[in-house]
Amino acid sequence: MIIYVLCFILLLVGLYGVLTKRDLIKIILSLSIMEYSANLFLILFAYRQDGVFAILSKGEQAAGMVDPLPQALVLTSIVIELGITAMLVALAVRLYQKYNTFDITKIRRLSG
Repeated sequence: MIIYVLCFILLLVGLYGVLTKRDLIKIILSLSIMEYSANLFLILFAYRQDGVFAILSKGEQAAGMVDPLPQALVLTSIVIELGITAMLVALAVRLYQKYNTFDITKIRRLSG
C-alpha cells in the first residue's frame, strides 16, 4: 500500500512543478515526472502476489505470472511520451529563438 502512496506523491510533485514553475524546461520536466508516475502506477497495478495463469493445460503446475497487458500499455505510453516531449522541446526551442527567454510570464508580455 505504501508504494501506491509514493507513486501518488510522485504525481503530485510533477503536478506542483507544472502549476508553479515559470521556466518552460522545468515545466516539461515536471510533465515527464507526471507521465512516469502514471506508468509506474500501471506496472504496480499489474503485479499480483501469487498470481497464476488463468488457463492451464492438463497436468501443468501453476506458475507465477504477471499480467502482460499493462506492460504493453506502458510500452505504448513510453513511445507516446517520447513524441510529446520531443514536440514540447521543439516548441520551447522555437519560443526561445523568437523571444530569447524560457520564462512564460515574459513570453506572455512580449506576445501582446
